Amino acid sequence: MILKKEKQKAIIVGGSIGGLSCAKALILAGWDVVVLEKSHAPPMGSPTGAGLGLDTLAQEIIQSWLSQPELLHRVTLPLTIDQNLATDGAKKVSWVLTRDENLNFRVAHWTDLHGLLYNALPNEIFQWGHLYLSSCISDDKTFVKVKAKVLQTDEIVEVDGDLLVAADGSRSSVRQCLLPDVKLRYSGYCAWRGVLDFSECENSETIVGIRKAYPDLGNCLYMDLGSRTHSTLTELMYKRLNWIWFVNQPEPELKGNSVTMKVSNDMIRTMHREADKVWVPELAGLVKETKDPFVNIIYDCDPVEQIVWDRVVLIGEAAHPTTPHCGRSTNMSILDAAVLGKCLDKWWGADENSSNLQSALEEYQSIRLPVTSKQVLHSRKVGRIKQGLRLLPDRQPFDPKAANSPEDWQDLQQRNIPHFADVPSILDSMFCST
Repeated sequence: MILKKEKQKAIIVGGSIGGLSCAKALILAGWDVVVLEKSHAPPMGSPTGAGLGLDTLAQEIIQSWLSQPELLHRVTLPLTIDQNLATDGAKKVSWVLTRDENLNFRVAHWTDLHGLLYNALPNEIFQWGHLYLSSCISDDKTFVKVKAKVLQTDEIVEVDGDLLVAADGSRSSVRQCLLPDVKLRYSGYCAWRGVLDFSECENSETIVGIRKAYPDLGNCLYMDLGSRTHSTLTELMYKRLNWIWFVNQPEPELKGNSVTMKVSNDMIRTMHREADKVWVPELAGLVKETKDPFVNIIYDCDPVEQIVWDRVVLIGEAAHPTTPHCGRSTNMSILDAAVLGKCLDKWWGADENSSNLQSALEEYQSIRLPVTSKQVLHSRKVGRIKQGLRLLPDRQPFDPKAANSPEDWQDLQQRNIPHFADVPSILDSMFCST
């Protein structure tokens, strides 16, 4: 008689896109999973978050997870063009620095992508309103125990599993316990962010003007580089425009674990006045018409040397907090999840020896850590270039108005990030038909 191998159980802390991706990858690897998330419910239909770009590999991974792969294209728009513009705020003119017409990204609203992944998972795996408190590994290292608070009742519950996956973001509570000396690094700037829904005002002066100034919207990632500042502009599905504007400033004081900051009406009015000074009128008008803009404080973290411990593993922003300039955060989280799932499937699927778990985690770390470390540092460099911040004592800050050679521009394009198009060999079986 052939005995059916008992399923391993993973406890995933964090129900954002990284956590959902990990849940899907591990289920496909034959694991049971439970997801602990402090939010009280999934953000279905909520305006939470903003736009994000998916590279070719992330698109293929997500589609491999869906019973209907075409659903990804129903909630995303193509980004085949990556264009960097220089803007003279005084003269109110812009001109092209770089243009790459082979980007092959797609852009989604955070909520739309989250909903797509959430609907591909069993509802019963989620424990909403559960705040992670602590974890410990048993003395014989055969299981991990997690304590969480049920926010609605203040009850403390314990969950046992074979693996703890920390997908709890850049301010990860799990990472802080494992690496107490590792701190987030403030970038030197924050980002105003907003999404304008123009479904009921397609022919307004603002929308007509922005389409004239940015004719490839709906197919292009626009980057405007001004004097010691830059912005991004993309169109999202369902007639929405997503913009981000990075502003150099001292580090704000944060409360709690959020990296977003509440803004007052006075702050918004000041931001509107500055937009008139810095950007072309069409972009400034879009910024001023957007309701409820918010501020992200931009952090990253020096690369760590370790992202696995016995039965604990870090993925996504918990493993490698990064700045947003190279579109890496979501893409790294999705790739982390896919690689982890394949490593677990390879080693735990080999036989019934649970000691293979450590081999799986070590392979995951060996594949992902060198890549993400380089990408975090490259994204940091790109952010400092675009914000006009000094890179080296003997190198002058970047000035887009004086950038006249390809050497000046080479770091601006998405495809110049290290390992931009690399596919880990462990994922080859996912795309054997391509």
